[in-house]
Amino acid sequence: MMGFEVFEPRTLEEAFGLLDHEDPTVRPVGGGTALMLMMKAQIYQPQRLVSLRRLDGRFTGHSLEPDGSSFRIGAMTTFAELEHSADICARLPVIPQAMKTLANVRVRNVATVGGNLAHADPHLDLPPIWVALGARVTIVGPGGERVIPVDEIFAGYYETTVANDELIAEIEVPVRPGWRSSYTKVTTRAAHDWPALGLSLSAHIADRKIKDLRLVLSAAVDRPIRLTAAEDELRGEEISEAALRRAGEAAVAAVEMDSDTRGSVDYKQHLLRVYLRRAVQAIAAE
Repeated sequence: MMGFEVFEPRTLEEAFGLLDHEDPTVRPVGGGTALMLMMKAQIYQPQRLVSLRRLDGRFTGHSLEPDGSSFRIGAMTTFAELEHSADICARLPVIPQAMKTLANVRVRNVATVGGNLAHADPHLDLPPIWVALGARVTIVGPGGERVIPVDEIFAGYYETTVANDELIAEIEVPVRPGWRSSYTKVTTRAAHDWPALGLSLSAHIADRKIKDLRLVLSAAVDRPIRLTAAEDELRGEEISEAALRRAGEAAVAAVEMDSDTRGSVDYKQHLLRVYLRRAVQAIAAE
């Protein structure tokens, strides 16, 4: 591993002064769990790392808005904080449920929400959940800040729309009464391994009729993708085998998947059909 500098700014102004819009070898770092692996494998060789662990304010902690409409989650909030939060467990239970097969305790104690998003690995578990929940992210830079839906962060495999001198500050996750959410992680090996396919569903179902839903595919594609064609097949419909079959075929037709060590295209298409049906049926059964 080549030598590099590490800085720990205490203010945003200091952080922006250390980042470089033109230099990809200068990078901000949250928990560093994924970045350290890339550095050890010499996939990435930084010249300077800017640790965000001393930034506070909006970068830290999580809280429920006074009216209960949404959660604010700072980018430096660790997975373990979310996993053990009583408020998160009560209102967004899909998140602590997903933690059961997300890496291991050591990683969850260190990995951060913002770093996880910025890493943009399509196999990660939380990004498709944020997209299904309709979360929005605040990105800050020297020129100000912008708020975008989480899915607009991802530009491709390990690629984001976050500039080299910008930072993910926080995300806002709406709390929707009557909605239920799930995340399905399909692995070919251990449960905590990278998935062959991930599927996140958030839906409002009443009397077996789908009022509204958000369905997101991950792992089998290069970024989390909303399956809008499948959503259109199900929205407003009674849950039936015919409707679920149409939705599965619409989902398969809408995305391009590649064969890899975790499965062929045909295998992943089969998984998508099967687990889409199971996810809808499971939420309806609740």
